[in-house]
Amino acid sequence: MTATAPRRLHLNAFLMNAGHHDAAWRHPRTRPERVTDLRYFQELARAAERGLFDSIFFADGLALWGNVRHNALGGFEPLTLLSALAAVTERIGLIATVSTTFDEPFHTARKFASLDHISGGRAGWNIVTSGSVNEARNFGQDEHLEHRLRYERAREFVDVATKLWDSWEDDAILLDRESGVYADTAKVREIGHRGTYFGVQGPLNVPRTPQGCPLLVQAGSSEDGKEFAAEYAEAVFTAQQSLADGQAFYKDLKSRLARFGRAEDDLRILPGICPVIGSTEAEARALEQELTELQVPEYGLAQLSGMLGTDLTGLPLDGPLPELPEESEINGNKSRFTLVAELARRDGLTLRELIARLGGGRGHRVFAGTAEQIADELEEWFTQGAADGFNIMPPLLPSGLTHFVDQVVPELQRRGLFRTEYTGSTLREHYGLPRPANRLAPGASLPLTPADSTTQEGTHA
Repeated sequence: MTATAPRRLHLNAFLMNAGHHDAAWRHPRTRPERVTDLRYFQELARAAERGLFDSIFFADGLALWGNVRHNALGGFEPLTLLSALAAVTERIGLIATVSTTFDEPFHTARKFASLDHISGGRAGWNIVTSGSVNEARNFGQDEHLEHRLRYERAREFVDVATKLWDSWEDDAILLDRESGVYADTAKVREIGHRGTYFGVQGPLNVPRTPQGCPLLVQAGSSEDGKEFAAEYAEAVFTAQQSLADGQAFYKDLKSRLARFGRAEDDLRILPGICPVIGSTEAEARALEQELTELQVPEYGLAQLSGMLGTDLTGLPLDGPLPELPEESEINGNKSRFTLVAELARRDGLTLRELIARLGGGRGHRVFAGTAEQIADELEEWFTQGAADGFNIMPPLLPSGLTHFVDQVVPELQRRGLFRTEYTGSTLREHYGLPRPANRLAPGASLPLTPADSTTQEGTHA
């Protein structure tokens, strides 16, 4: 009998300008003047690759997040940036956020197919539905599309994108110079999609990619978000504050997969953690306190108002949260609203204390300690059914990433929890996920979605 390979955790580096803490740009260890310097991000990408991370990831929004008066906000469009980072890295995966609410399937499929070819099979798409009215107002809309409808649109969007990636078969390109035939047009198909939100003829104007399609990532943890993830996602970035909450989310989401014909191992769950690293626990806590003291309360209060859908302006910082709406009334990020509201109630936090608690991770777990203590925390969540890996959110850049690479990664390796070398070349191989079969090839089993009811497929280009 062949021995089963030991289970290894996955690490994604979530990179954000000067770092994830909202006061990071004020700390002397950071370089906020470099947030539009390509070389800065190339250095970060190579550091993560040196640490054998599965992937790096860039979030994105279609409005200027927060008050630029008090934070280093704005920067590169992520797909453009990742194309440049592909040229200076060899193995690490490259994940970008693109919204299904304010983009189009053909554009998105083409861009990710291009990135997958450029990088040799390292592209990943973080699928978001967008969460703010400011984004809607940048696209000619006065109000944001209702939460449930955003997910309906997202389902059809992803369905169309995956069909476009499958519109070329792997062996469509013949390159027969003698006969003058470049491609077998019987293997390049229109998709003929006509649905509720989109009409797309196809085929895509990029051949099928090294991975077949990019790794599909999702980050919403609302009821709609979890159902969407269970149907489509291959990795989920999530936020929980406690081991028990992580275990509950992990069990819930994995239990939903069977209804969509999927196995539990078809999806990787990566909770976010903001690790504040010190050579001693006291040193780590001192750094955490330094960052708290650099916070601008006005900025934190505005961020908190956005998370809770409630204007907190003018309320006493040392007082409690006011009465909040129900989650059902929130049209933004429902799961983050609930997480923050429950954190404040459970721990009896004042507004000032809540702003401090959210400064490093915006609701993701912040943990201050030594490399060994951080490894203990990751090991516990990984072995106790709360995670398949972690979305690492350095509070400061570049030092928060390099310290993790140089101190925490070797500790995880010593414990046999993390790779000591890359064994694959594609992002799917890093995550231990298969290259998907072409759904539109003759004889393929194509699972139908509601949007398919009016779709005609199989027309040759």
